Amino acid sequence: MPRFALVVPHLALALTLTACVTTDGEPGARGGAGAGDPYFPKAGNGGYDVTHYALDLAYTPDDRHLTGRALLTARAAEDLSAFNLDLKGMTVEAVEVDGKTADFERSGQELTVVAPGGLTKGADFRVAVRYAGEPQTITDPDGSKEGWLPTGDGALALGQPVGSMAWYPGNHHPSDKATYDIAVTVPQGLTAVSNGELAAERTAEGRTTFTWRTAEPMASYLSTVAIGRYEVSRTATRDGLPVYTAVDPAETRASRAVLARVPEVLEWSQNRFGPYPFSSTGAVVDRAGALGYALETQNRPVFPGAPTTRLLVHELAHQWYGNSVSPKTWRDMWLNEGFATYAEWLWEEDQGGLTAQQTFDALYADTYYPDPADNKAVWSFPPGNPPGAADISGRPVYDRAAMVLHKLRGALGDKAFDTLLRDWPGAHRHATADTEDFMRYAQSLAAPDRNLAPIWEDWLYGEGKPGKP
Repeated sequence: MPRFALVVPHLALALTLTACVTTDGEPGARGGAGAGDPYFPKAGNGGYDVTHYALDLAYTPDDRHLTGRALLTARAAEDLSAFNLDLKGMTVEAVEVDGKTADFERSGQELTVVAPGGLTKGADFRVAVRYAGEPQTITDPDGSKEGWLPTGDGALALGQPVGSMAWYPGNHHPSDKATYDIAVTVPQGLTAVSNGELAAERTAEGRTTFTWRTAEPMASYLSTVAIGRYEVSRTATRDGLPVYTAVDPAETRASRAVLARVPEVLEWSQNRFGPYPFSSTGAVVDRAGALGYALETQNRPVFPGAPTTRLLVHELAHQWYGNSVSPKTWRDMWLNEGFATYAEWLWEEDQGGLTAQQTFDALYADTYYPDPADNKAVWSFPPGNPPGAADISGRPVYDRAAMVLHKLRGALGDKAFDTLLRDWPGAHRHATADTEDFMRYAQSLAAPDRNLAPIWEDWLYGEGKPGKP
């Protein structure tokens, strides 16, 4: 596919420093601080929708200092006198709205911006923020790390579920997707990898700027920046899709065989799930120990050391389930992980290994995992209603959610289920959906006399192990 020439308008943006603040005297409402998520109520914000982010970042690993200029293009969903952005840490130096200096104030992760003269419902506007400091590593409720993660030779920026607010201001909830331009300047000799396609690479005065463009809408938690000394490979699939991989030299040898299967896995995935929803693919493999998990960052997943083929299948399946069709709230995460886990089962089945039914049976019999505690954990809570924020990545959201899909396959039959695998992400391409949307869609594929409610009641929302018919 052709590469894109890109002129990023925010690179020349000049902002006037301002202190904060007055917060009254303007007509209209103050956009809500939070999108009302059941697990992360302060994530995201009300009153507007972001359509595009243009980020201009510069990072120096030696002192872990980041400077940033963010230009957000948005549309007001109501009359606004002020609105909130999510930004955790960093020092905000200046804010402008439509080129006018704006007052602002901060409280926790909320950056409240006063719109000069107010904003009218339906109006498009641009907000520019200049900020700097040492970006934070955020500890999730489950103890995992996200946000800005320093590494031995650079950094990894990862966002699930709320870590993206550590390195740029925005509306950080999956319900608000946008396109992106991300320019990252680093010391010469380092590489900066992000989402989408590399539109430009320029070196001057000992520093290199990498400019990346994501033309398809992306939830902020899927945005990434990986900075380090990587071995970069640029290839293409048989149908011309660009494949860009960046691998830490310590992982090159161990990763080579699996990464060579990216085209094969994508071809299999397209046969199963429909056309690939993005304009490039690939992977970032950092040194083992740099982070504790893989993440399905859009276009190119991030792996902590050399991935297995099964893990590659999982993260690439997410490009359809989770990335193209994204959850409306974090309660819907089972749709992301259930489909990606079931993709592993289907891959195994199609490769002549265990069938999906055999995998299901082993999980139900509590013999799938060597550790009995892992088998017990599968039944610890219903995947459609995790008890708290610390549980949204728990084992039921993966394994038992995949079992929900397998029960659905049995109820619909293979032909209708194959239609579901392709048409569900196709119908919600580059959009969001929730569990209710999915249940209605699945029921529309069922035979007229087949009620799917027992599957939802027993397998998705039921406590403990359901009785197996």
